[in-house]
Amino acid sequence: MKRITAQGFTVRVGEIELAGERRRGDGPVIVLLHAGVADRRSWRAVADALAVGGADVVSYDRRGCGETPAPSPDFSHLDDLTRVLDVVTGEPAWLVGSSMGGALALDAALAAPDRVAGLVLIAPAVSGQPEPDLAELDPDSRRIIEAMGAADESGDLAEMARLEVLLWLDGPSGPEGRVGGAARELALAMSATILAAGLPEDAGQSDIDTWSRIEEIRAPASVTWGDRDVPFGIATSRTVAERLPALRATEILTGTAHLPYLEQPDAVAAIIARASSPLGA
Repeated sequence: MKRITAQGFTVRVGEIELAGERRRGDGPVIVLLHAGVADRRSWRAVADALAVGGADVVSYDRRGCGETPAPSPDFSHLDDLTRVLDVVTGEPAWLVGSSMGGALALDAALAAPDRVAGLVLIAPAVSGQPEPDLAELDPDSRRIIEAMGAADESGDLAEMARLEVLLWLDGPSGPEGRVGGAARELALAMSATILAAGLPEDAGQSDIDTWSRIEEIRAPASVTWGDRDVPFGIATSRTVAERLPALRATEILTGTAHLPYLEQPDAVAAIIARASSPLGA
């Protein structure tokens, strides 16, 4: 089997350095953008599988996640991504975005369309999307989110991490511990690091109203989600897929929640490989 070596790198933006890693290949450049409750470690099994297939795979930790520090909240994730693209490639890249990483990918497709070869969106958030009222959510999600609010108020970071993993890894319908082993340990560790950094969730977000402008995105795109995800997130994924003009495919991963690459990395890698192939097939 082909040996895959990840090379660490840093990209300086102002006073901080974004920590990343790259698996070099002769195929398309694929930049993996992690969820808000994760960091670049969440992609490693997917990145290895893509690199075996020849892709040139890049991932990095956004500010306040993994090994990238959290300075003052006056920055732009979009500017950071643009700087990473400047460093790793002079050609348009495929952006694979999960959750908040999906929102970042969509923003980039609007702000810098010449830098984006295509999009693979995994249960994406969307900049400018109206937030649902708590009462509008399904009972399981509402119960967990209310418990998260109480934990946040009391400053119980360990309880916050536990609840985040329950919601996003297990899925709101549970049961808690549905996903165990190394995947759960990693999810808890990533969440704990982010919570300890204390960067506000809305820090670094763009001022682009992508929700109102999805139909302007011309990059070829695929949308994927897990059938155990938060129902509001599933509805968002379906809506994004319906509104993207250059949609190539939608794929539902059965038995997974919001972070399917921690449960089924080979399946997620296969979806990305199909999407980023010349014919998207």
